[in-house]
Amino acid sequence: MKTQFQRAAMAALLLGVSAAAVHAEMMATTQPPEPPKFDAQGEPIYVNRADIYEYKALPAYSEPAWVTEFVTAGKLPPVAERLPKEPLVFKTANMPDGNGVYGDVMRHVIGGRPEGWNFWAGKSYGWGGIDIGLVECLTRTGPLFTVNAADLQPMPNLAKSWEWSEDGMSLTVKLIEGAKWSDGDAFDTEDIDFYWNDVVMDPEVTPLMGASQETYGAGTTLEIIDAYTFKMNFTTAFPESVLYAMAYGNFCPGPSHMLKPKHPKHGGTSYEDFANSFPSDYMNFPTMGAWTVVEHRPDDIVIMRRNPYYWKVDEAGQQLPYLDEMHFRLSTWGDRDVQTIAGTGDFSNLEQPENFVESLKKAAEDTAPARLAFGPRTIGYALFPNLSGNGWGEPDARGQAVRELNRNHDFRKAISYALDRVRLGESLVKGPFTTPYAGGVMQGTSFYDAASTTFFPFDVASAKEALAAAGLEDSDGNGFVNFAGGEDVNVTLLANIDYATDKNLAEGVIAMMADAGLKVTLNGLSGKDFDNARDGGKYDWFINRNGVEWITMVQNTAMLAPVGPSTDANHRANAAGELDLLPYEEEMVSTVNAFIGERDPAKRTELAKTYQKLHTENLDTIGLVAFPAALMVNKRFANIPAGAPVFMYNWAEDNIMRERVFVPADKQLGAEEHANMLPGAPGDAGPVSAK
Repeated sequence: MKTQFQRAAMAALLLGVSAAAVHAEMMATTQPPEPPKFDAQGEPIYVNRADIYEYKALPAYSEPAWVTEFVTAGKLPPVAERLPKEPLVFKTANMPDGNGVYGDVMRHVIGGRPEGWNFWAGKSYGWGGIDIGLVECLTRTGPLFTVNAADLQPMPNLAKSWEWSEDGMSLTVKLIEGAKWSDGDAFDTEDIDFYWNDVVMDPEVTPLMGASQETYGAGTTLEIIDAYTFKMNFTTAFPESVLYAMAYGNFCPGPSHMLKPKHPKHGGTSYEDFANSFPSDYMNFPTMGAWTVVEHRPDDIVIMRRNPYYWKVDEAGQQLPYLDEMHFRLSTWGDRDVQTIAGTGDFSNLEQPENFVESLKKAAEDTAPARLAFGPRTIGYALFPNLSGNGWGEPDARGQAVRELNRNHDFRKAISYALDRVRLGESLVKGPFTTPYAGGVMQGTSFYDAASTTFFPFDVASAKEALAAAGLEDSDGNGFVNFAGGEDVNVTLLANIDYATDKNLAEGVIAMMADAGLKVTLNGLSGKDFDNARDGGKYDWFINRNGVEWITMVQNTAMLAPVGPSTDANHRANAAGELDLLPYEEEMVSTVNAFIGERDPAKRTELAKTYQKLHTENLDTIGLVAFPAALMVNKRFANIPAGAPVFMYNWAEDNIMRERVFVPADKQLGAEEHANMLPGAPGDAGPVSAK
């Protein structure tokens, strides 16, 4: 009833607005302009997946001498007993600087704050690489930026191998045998069973990232075969995107021996208590990652120490990681760049264009502590209009009226025509960095096709004509178009004000919409408040960076269209689970589903072209600008692969494979806060020594 009332109120707002208003001809669409040449971009060295690592037993294994003291003291089993039957072995030939040496710390600076360690119930670790150092997944995608196109598919990780049934309706997955959590508990299909049934399949549990039943296909089931084998059964043949959906952010199991007793289905008190069961002051929470959190000083630092049970080694048999400690100084995202340039931080994903020029100048100095390398233009910002017309987020009458306008193609054209994307880019940074972005698949990526991309160029006159075609006019002469009752059409624009780039782009959009006669008001929120508003449908438009799905298409593929009730960022189902798709959205859904189930590369390419045409022609999202990011790493670190992007298949922290990064002995800082210590028992105060 509420939605019906809102739609009635909305109709009153729009009553009398002519949908057939006479209008002049709008500017013709084009293809997006070619990006400017940018010589600072690095190039990776391409290899096959098998060149990077394999699983095998080695004749002997070693560890840091100070860890052996724990073994001697009877506090830790010998290293060979802590490793799997066949550990993951990194190949020396693929390491830029060869096998490493132990010791030292990598100092990160981040703007996030840990909320707790129950990643599987939605608690953020604070980002900035903390989660990638703690959580391991069944497959891995970060290093794929170096993999030859002919061999491109996810890399094994906790899932050692997999095999499709002949008809493609099931996938049998083999886990690595004998791997252990950082507290020594076995990793096996008990962890898979809990993750699937009590996280993915439980509608009351919302993981930190996008894992849901829709991620793996409606109707998909999972059965446990034995301690190290499980099978997934599908409703469509060969949904190979599932292998990408087993990588970071999705199929990353938690320690069931810790989580299960807290879950309401297994004796826990409530879902809220389950989510809060391991707060940010709970130390030594078990991980499968290379490090474990041993200290958290709020608003100061998070410290992680090496995981003594980590299940990866180098070809010399040295148990990884090489780095004994990780620091995450809790500051701001902008300060991350500043400290890395100054040498007081070691690692930064330089993503904010406002810092590009100064960072390049500093990096060019002979005494600069950090090296800076730009990657491809894989950061794209877009405007997302709320396209759900039947109640998602429970809009009021004004909000419902704006959504009906969002669903009007001429109205979306007006938005695009009003955007001077060149000026938007120059408002962030001068130089050959930014390029206009049409939306959808990004330029320079594998599935991008210029001929399939429709671009509505900047032209204020065309924007005004498109508003008129949508039935909107300035009836009171104040410069802004009105609803029929005389009220200005006022759109709220949601933006994350934690990031200068987001805020600057939002302000630019608002000014450009005003020039075309459309009033837009900024709703700037931070952190979780922004996430909750966006994910809860509490917005008219929002500005955000595009996700990995628009870069690779093979990851998070279901998020390219509303293929399920909650897959699409800007069109989700109402409380009754209903979607009210526009005709072009129905075509996008069919195209995306076909892409997911298609194995033939040529046919996938054609489906990608169809998707891009539907997305950009209909302005499903409205692209703003795209630009590169630069990876900044202190020069003392070795084994940093060439051309590592800040963001492609995953973030740079995974792309560079931090577990095999090291510092030569003569360049080590000696800055570890907990030298010669290991994580203690879960819940204990912090790290412990061998004595």
